[in-house]
Amino acid sequence: MGAVTPPRTPAAKSPKQDRSRVTRQRLLEAAVACLAEHGWAGSTVSVVAERAGVSRGAAQHHFPTREDLFTGAVEYVAEERSAALRALPVQGRTAVVAALVDLYTGPLFRAALQLWVAASNEAQLRPRVTELEARVGRETHRIAVELLRADEARPGVRETVQGLLDMARGLGLANVLTDDRARREKVVAQWAALLDEALG
Repeated sequence: MGAVTPPRTPAAKSPKQDRSRVTRQRLLEAAVACLAEHGWAGSTVSVVAERAGVSRGAAQHHFPTREDLFTGAVEYVAEERSAALRALPVQGRTAVVAALVDLYTGPLFRAALQLWVAASNEAQLRPRVTELEARVGRETHRIAVELLRADEARPGVRETVQGLLDMARGLGLANVLTDDRARREKVVAQWAALLDEALG
């Protein structure tokens, strides 16, 4: 009889895998920042690679096309933001409305907006962005329902929550050109009061 080989234990991640993961994350974060600051036209793979401190070849190893890089970047940050929203402690509705509105007034929204504009003019990008936006929208709606403790079985509740998210997107658009914080805070307080009345 031969010697029995002990079962292999799962190996820890190698330093190479860790470096690869860190490089990928830096590229995604740099891509969102570039989109938010420079728009689609000014955001190239080379610009993102330079900002991330990696070579263009390393960037293309992780993301073979420009579309892969930027849709991946928006999806990555949307997932990070969703995780942060899910981790919020149960709060009053004003705090929840403010957190949801914040989704649409930061760099992620600016980056996503640039991607939407580009997708409206570039046929190869449009289906990817449309699918991504639908997925992010569904997830945001689901999280909003949970945070607001809304009962969508009641008539009108689903539309009320969607109206909140549409309003938040509108506030995000208003904030793109000028700092709209003072007016936004009043709108958030009013929407929270309306939601208290509508959701019970």
